[in-house]
Amino acid sequence: MRTQSRRRPRAMLAAAAAGTLLAPLLSGCWVGAGGAGSGGDAINVLMVNNPQMTELQKLTAAHFTKSTGIKVNFTVLPENDVRDKISQDFANQAGQYDVATLSNYEIPIYARNGWLHAMDSYVAGDPAYDEQDVLKPMRESLTADDGKLYGQPFYGESSFLMYRKDVFAQQGLTMPAHPTWQQIADLAARVDGARPGLKGICLRGLPGWGEVMAPLTTVVNTFGGTWFDKGWKARLDSPEWKRATRFYVDLVREHGESGAAQSGFAECLNNMTQGKVAMWYDATSAAGSLEAAGSPVKGKVGYAPAPVERTESSGWLYTWAWGIQKASRNTDKAWKFVSWASSKEYEQLVGDTVGWSNVPAGKRASTYANPAYVKEAAAFQQMTRAAIEGARPKDPGVQPRPAPGIQFVGIPEFTDLGTKVSQEISAAIAGRQSVESALRKSQQLAERISEEYEGR
Repeated sequence: MRTQSRRRPRAMLAAAAAGTLLAPLLSGCWVGAGGAGSGGDAINVLMVNNPQMTELQKLTAAHFTKSTGIKVNFTVLPENDVRDKISQDFANQAGQYDVATLSNYEIPIYARNGWLHAMDSYVAGDPAYDEQDVLKPMRESLTADDGKLYGQPFYGESSFLMYRKDVFAQQGLTMPAHPTWQQIADLAARVDGARPGLKGICLRGLPGWGEVMAPLTTVVNTFGGTWFDKGWKARLDSPEWKRATRFYVDLVREHGESGAAQSGFAECLNNMTQGKVAMWYDATSAAGSLEAAGSPVKGKVGYAPAPVERTESSGWLYTWAWGIQKASRNTDKAWKFVSWASSKEYEQLVGDTVGWSNVPAGKRASTYANPAYVKEAAAFQQMTRAAIEGARPKDPGVQPRPAPGIQFVGIPEFTDLGTKVSQEISAAIAGRQSVESALRKSQQLAERISEEYEGR
């Protein structure tokens, strides 16, 4: 039953949006800021602790600081913790951090709230940065409603289908050049059990708006569904949502990995690397690990575009990008750091000093024209670029959308909504409830969001 309530004024909605972003702070894990405060010849950077970011931290003093004289004080935290800390500092415009790592989900929202410094003037005044070299979907996803650019990507990814070429050859199977989801389901059934302990496919089932809901939402999109229609009416009870979700749940239950309801990116990566699954649909960034030196499946994996039904493409789009806080007192120095950390020059530095497999790729066309990178990433680089360039963050389905996003809906409330819906879907994957029951509850959750946005 749909809960009735009066719509709140826009000012209250804006406050609620900020509150939604800040809600996790109540239970967040806090780590103190690193180094001295920003000012003078120093800036403070708050970033996520993934390997490519920590590599940047190691290279900064000897290269960026040495050439510019700008000291960078880093605070490096796990993803959930860094999101909490960023939302606190940027929402309050405290100015403690000049630069932070933000995704293409947060940047348009933060920009709309006036928390970020636009970068257009810096890009225009810095032709060496070569903004047009940044892949178009990345630029679009970091541009806000006002048409201004508020972020620069550090690296980017889409999604595609990974499969064991040797298993397919052994079974006399061929992966279509542009597979449909039904073809993938048929192939999963054919390779399931082809070797002892081998399952047909790995699909995320772990609760989380960035876990199971990421791949599932791309399936919903290409099956013709949408979270909300153009008028903000919730559509999780539509025939398209039901068909897509039932397909996904049935596929992973019948031919997917064991413990699917608790499997996320990390678990599927382990399953694929250890030879426990024949196929895996997930982030393009996974290919670097599968093809790394020492990987048991290096050279054995093939790559195909994200499977489709009613759309031409269905891969998601994600980037960890740099945002400059509006309240920063050092925006010029902050831009110098951002432009260096997202530049061709930095990619060359990583390639020369660390290795081309470690380059934060997925954001620049020039990366895919670099012979050294192309050689190192030959197995997957062309498919990765095609997936990113084919992503349509503003038009990912078959109908108009009220907010941008492929594997998410670009509104502050989505983190909470997506997480709650994911719990229902995961319960269906675990067999604790039917898909119909999961979507009935999910529709009720989404309708609460509709009530706040309908009529805007």
